[in-house]
Amino acid sequence: QGIGQPSVYHAVVVIFLEFFAWGLLTTPMLTVLHETFPHHTFLMNGLIQGVKGFLSFLSAPLIGALSDAWGRKSFLLLTVFFTCVPIPLMRISPWWYFAMISVSGIFSVTFSVIFAYVADVTQEHERTTAYGLVSATFAASLVTSPAIGAYLSASYGDSLVVLVATLVAVVDICFILIAVPESLPAKIRPASWGSSISWEQADPFASLKKVRKDPMVLPICITVLLSYLPEAGQYSSFFLYLRQIIGFGSASIAAFIAVVGILSIVTQTVFLSILMRSIGNKNTVLLGLGFQIFQLAWYGFGSQPW
Repeated sequence: QGIGQPSVYHAVVVIFLEFFAWGLLTTPMLTVLHETFPHHTFLMNGLIQGVKGFLSFLSAPLIGALSDAWGRKSFLLLTVFFTCVPIPLMRISPWWYFAMISVSGIFSVTFSVIFAYVADVTQEHERTTAYGLVSATFAASLVTSPAIGAYLSASYGDSLVVLVATLVAVVDICFILIAVPESLPAKIRPASWGSSISWEQADPFASLKKVRKDPMVLPICITVLLSYLPEAGQYSSFFLYLRQIIGFGSASIAAFIAVVGILSIVTQTVFLSILMRSIGNKNTVLLGLGFQIFQLAWYGFGSQPW
């Protein structure tokens, strides 16, 4: 089932729609977060994102193993659905909204399933470019959606923004149901449900033990951990930081996100492949980490909107 042969473009559309829906909510979410927790805004934001991230860490190996056994499409549907479930609750009940965001971490691993989908439909030498395209699409979804959300919020109120975001999420789910073909051939899946799933595959700590024993993978994982740790902290509180500390308004935040998104698209689609061909994979990683250090230091020490 689905439209055409499975391809990277199916994955790109799924990612774009999901994060476009959430991008629309950038301004309303900051407002609701501050109104709900006026005295502990940063603390509660950290707790909500922390619980969500920890649950994602626990569930990601199991969902990955299950998608290996039962196919990608059903788990794309599952992850997108539960990731987007909190959206309409923003105007119904802020407390339930934030509670559902935390709990949705169990299934908020769309990127893991998307990357597995991309791996199914590409050759090994094509995957770096394909993964870059997926990452660029994530950035593209944030180029316009916060600005659109801020405009709709200022002109028509937050309720319309939430409605539009909900409709985009529904379109994403319908796209998966109707248009996305299964990428994992049925012949390589087990005949009975759960027959190839072991506790070791579902245990996130078992994966860490395997990584520790591999002298090649271990340094890569440590590099990724040390890179993603500050990046995740920045991403979870960045918009709130811009508004509460730096003094950005809704339009300024939307414009800032758009510029960052455009630069990310150009980097992922143009400069990444050029750098990897010219200076190699390792030096490209080192260059990226150097820019990351500069970026984080600039954000940390900066106190003016410019």
